[in-house]
This record gives sequence, C-alpha cells and structure tokens, in this order.
Amino acid sequence: MRNDDAPLCVVTGACGPLGWSITQQLSALGLRVLAIDLPKAIERREHEVGKMAVSFVDIDLTLPDSANTVQVAVDAAGGSLRALVNNAAFTGDASLSGYACAFEDQTDEAFDSALTLNLAVPFRLVRRLAPSLRRSEGSVVVNIASIFGLIGPDPRMYEGTSLSNPAGYAASKGGLIQLTRYLSTVLAPEVRVNCLAPGGLFRGQDPVFVERYGERTPLRRMGNEQDVTQAVAWLISGGSSYVTGQTIAIDGGWTAW
Repeated sequence: MRNDDAPLCVVTGACGPLGWSITQQLSALGLRVLAIDLPKAIERREHEVGKMAVSFVDIDLTLPDSANTVQVAVDAAGGSLRALVNNAAFTGDASLSGYACAFEDQTDEAFDSALTLNLAVPFRLVRRLAPSLRRSEGSVVVNIASIFGLIGPDPRMYEGTSLSNPAGYAASKGGLIQLTRYLSTVLAPEVRVNCLAPGGLFRGQDPVFVERYGERTPLRRMGNEQDVTQAVAWLISGGSSYVTGQTIAIDGGWTAW
C-alpha cells in the first residue's frame, strides 16, 4: 500500500532496463520513488506501476534548468529526500552519429553529449538537491558508473561485431567515479555518496561478444539488473552506514585479473 509519508528517492533514467529494476527494488523496500525520464520511456512503463509507490516526472536532464525542475518535483512530492540515484546515461541514438563507432570516427558532439548526461548532470543534481538531502537523516547518493571508468577496453572483445566502446562513455564514467570521492567529503557527515561500477549487463548482445565476455570473466557470465539493484539497496540501507566515497565493481571479477 502506498505510504505518502515514506522517505522519497529520486532515480534518473528510471524507465530503462536498469533504472526500472532499481525503481522496483526501492519501491519494494517501502520507499517512494520519483522516476525521472523522457516521455517515450515513461510511456513504456506506466502500465507496470500497479501498487508501486512511483511517480513519473518527465524531465530532459540535459537542459540547463533541469536540476531546478527536479527540485520542484521533490518539493511537490513532500516528505524527506532519502536518496538520489544518478542512473541516467548517454548511450547514443540513431540521430547522433560519431559515438558507438571506431575511435577515429567518434565526434566532438557525441563526446560532449556523453559528458553532459553522464557527468555534468549528476553534478548539477547533487548540488541542487544537497540541502534537501542534508535535511534527511541517513541520506545517500548512489552514482552508477561502469568498470570502463576504472579500466580501459579490450578492443579484441568487439572484433567482428557491431559493438564498440566509446571514449565519451569511458571518460564520463571515470569522471563520475572521481566526483563520487569529491562529493563524499564535502557532503559528509550528513550525506553518504558512493558509486557502483557495473560490468557488462546482458541485453541480447551478439552471441560472439557474449561468449567472449563470459570467457574473460571469472564468474563466466555477463551481469544482470538484479546484480546491480541489490547493491543499490544495500548502499541506501543502514547496513552500509559506515561506507562512503567508495566505488564498488559489480563485474563478476572482470577487474580482478
């Protein structure tokens, strides 16, 4: 049953595969969720809400005033802001070339787009929502980065497939990991800030790539949404109350080699 007095969480990119899994997990824990995403993404999820304590908010986070718009939505929802999960990520689309392609073909525009959504937007949101987070006991920021913010890609993984590893993605996720360290010190002790660095998540990729990935990973498989969402739940819970400024790789051991 919905509890309008329950603590509030903001999840960005909430209607994508990982974002929706995080949203479902937090709702199951009795938290209210403001699910931030674009209209088309929201339309795909509205019928799945059921009794979940989820409110959709249509915001283009790349717009300059988007952080203020999120704050307005938080104020309208009322209650204490318990958590911000910066999950929205730039993956490119059919209208933008120069991103998921060979390095020599990657463009300044695509690189800048990745930096905006993957790095500048989390900075803007945390800066704007910091007063609300500070007022809530046990408040948390969880940034979703990537193992490719920790290590470089192995080009051999992608040979003969349509997949690639854009420089903008790696640079922005590496920046997000360092931003996590910075924020954990300046927002302490009221707000804890941590980061998750997932490895590759299975999304029906080329079977050749999936096989190579499994062979390269100690646990012999790609990850899935639940591997990440359980870690998000732990970082938001009291069980991690002495954890801040950390980046946890959820990668089946990929970075252990």
